[in-house]
Amino acid sequence: MTFLTHLECGLCRKQYPADMLHTVCPECGRPLIARYDLTRAASCVSRDDVAGRVPTLWRYRELLPVESDEHIVSLGEGFTPLIHARRLGQALGMPRLFIKDEGVNPTGSFKARGLTMAISRAKELGVTEVVIPSAGNAAGAMAAYAARAGMKAHVFMPKDVPLPFRMECAAYGADVTLVDGLITDCGKRAHAGALEHGWFDVSTLKEPYRLEGKKTMGYELAENFGWHLPDVVIYPTGGGTGLIGMWKAFSELKSLGWVDGKRPRMISVQAEGCAPIPRAFSSGEEFAAPWEGARTAAAGLRVPQAIGDFLILRALRESSGTAIAVSDEALIAAQYEMTRNEGIFACPEGGAAFAALNQLLSKGLIAREETVVLFNTGTGLKYPSSTGDT
Repeated sequence: MTFLTHLECGLCRKQYPADMLHTVCPECGRPLIARYDLTRAASCVSRDDVAGRVPTLWRYRELLPVESDEHIVSLGEGFTPLIHARRLGQALGMPRLFIKDEGVNPTGSFKARGLTMAISRAKELGVTEVVIPSAGNAAGAMAAYAARAGMKAHVFMPKDVPLPFRMECAAYGADVTLVDGLITDCGKRAHAGALEHGWFDVSTLKEPYRLEGKKTMGYELAENFGWHLPDVVIYPTGGGTGLIGMWKAFSELKSLGWVDGKRPRMISVQAEGCAPIPRAFSSGEEFAAPWEGARTAAAGLRVPQAIGDFLILRALRESSGTAIAVSDEALIAAQYEMTRNEGIFACPEGGAAFAALNQLLSKGLIAREETVVLFNTGTGLKYPSSTGDT
């Protein structure tokens, strides 16, 4: 059921067998990437085959890493709506502006994509306890899928994350530890717990398979547009798994012969109070130095250092894209504008994508006639401090 062949380090290219539990590359400590026999896959499955399947991300079954259907842990995630943002587009003179609304996923965010895959594959490889550091949405998704799989979940979260995230994890039965610090501090605690207790760490890009769930956003965009790709993808970026995953998907789609050679320009959006990727991109760096004193109202963007930084920057440069930072004031205003004009209850991170569009237009980096997709990565319902009475 899968054409998965092996894992490959994203930096040093060393290869590892896919039938064993892995975290990061033991040689260089960087993320491992799942690789497939795309030649065989292209001869066995077509995009027409996919079209009649179940409307979840599992419709791309052969290009996902789980070997046996019995190990799939699913809540119906993926195949989210692509909304033609006519009112916003009309105001901006952009007839082909779209919003991919990930807030309708199970647990209310795009994190469901990555965690369905990570938990399914972990279950297949014999894992019974998992741990994650998270600013909110990833923890809720991990707790939900772990509950469905019958696994024990351990969560480390900054103590100032919005209350709904903490309540959600506890409701799913996860052990929640609040940490006085940022997600990087939570990551250290999670790693220590994994070493001490033998929990499997499903941190962003510290296992290979969350990326595979996130890449399905790229497959869906291609299918949404009739197996063509948009001109521009604007993506709010914390750990960057979604952006990296989509860029991987576009490459796989080309190898499969399902799309032509044209791929979108990828735009990474961060907050001005935590913008390591725009800083590294503008200075031509391969890796992004840690951001000191990270602060932003968009919890998912408060990631001072991403283990996959070089993969994010590589995708931006290969796609002729860019990285941009927006203020909290701009992203909150844009969050409300998206919500009130298109009926999509956007999260602050989604607001950041729309705020970035306004900047990109003013700088002439996007043409108004281009096909542009903004990602709303989650529901605004989980952010009471930014979506209160108005």
